[in-house]
Amino acid sequence: MKLASIKNNTRDGQLVVVNRDLTKAIAVPQIANTMQDALDNWAEKEGLLIAVFNDLQNGTIEGAFNFDHTNAMAPLPRSYHWADGSAYVTHVELVRKARNAELPESFWTDPLMYMGASDAFIGPNDDVEIESEEWGIDFESEVAVFTDDVPPGTNAENSKKHIKLVSIINDVSLRNLIPGELGKQFGFYQSKPWTAFSPVAVTPDELGSAWDGAKLHLPLLSTLNNVLVGSPNAGIDMTFDFGQLIAHAAKSRSLMAGTVIGSGTVANQGSPTGSSCLAEVRCLEIIKDGKPSTPFMSFGDRIEVEMKDENGHSIFGKIDQVIKKYTPVN
Repeated sequence: MKLASIKNNTRDGQLVVVNRDLTKAIAVPQIANTMQDALDNWAEKEGLLIAVFNDLQNGTIEGAFNFDHTNAMAPLPRSYHWADGSAYVTHVELVRKARNAELPESFWTDPLMYMGASDAFIGPNDDVEIESEEWGIDFESEVAVFTDDVPPGTNAENSKKHIKLVSIINDVSLRNLIPGELGKQFGFYQSKPWTAFSPVAVTPDELGSAWDGAKLHLPLLSTLNNVLVGSPNAGIDMTFDFGQLIAHAAKSRSLMAGTVIGSGTVANQGSPTGSSCLAEVRCLEIIKDGKPSTPFMSFGDRIEVEMKDENGHSIFGKIDQVIKKYTPVN
């Protein structure tokens, strides 16, 4: 099943069911008006939504309309809880190597995670509005999962059953603001402005054999200004799977339905197309040449993030964004 939220002049949009090839959709207010409503009552509403999806897929339902990707919001336009991990430790290791810093041994056994801004996620075709290029604008292509209610202390194996939807994201970073924030030893805030989501989120069964219950074994494609930056396989080099990430987040507290857990930047070690952000590309250049040659993004740049199945069909739809200058209103 594939679900989306479309614009309707409200903050949370209208929940719609989308067919497998992302061409048709139907609103389901009789089941749930919003994605959060569906997730709050998933055990009750999943079967009803699946029945609509099957009828939509078979062309036996009235009221379907063309699915306009540009009218899509983030599938969950705002969340009570958004936590981003750093599951690809090889990415962290590379970044540290570029600045001659050792990787603590604990990073291989204890996940890194921070709580991000979830008051507003942005849609797949929304502009990324940033005040200054000097802040070091970068994309980060990731996989994310949405959960139902997760009890505190749930272990990694049992955490897997709480994964209800899967999506891909562009978790924008402002690289030149990060060092000052981390120097305060209190985490990210200003350096993490917006997180954009794919047009649809899908139930794990839509992923077939590419989904092993906790990892998604397909390439994640990142294209900047029509040039492929990277296509790492999201199931390779993922040190901590989503079961482990959810268990980490739920160690001392419950997670409410609609919690979103990110994988962190997808990366494959030693692959020429293994990067999902410019920071990693620059780190490889520093290690090789002593200095970076790839700039961060500029106003007018276009970033596309997509994942395709083994037959070349888009699973989640495409994130397709332009970097735009934001002028504060004082």
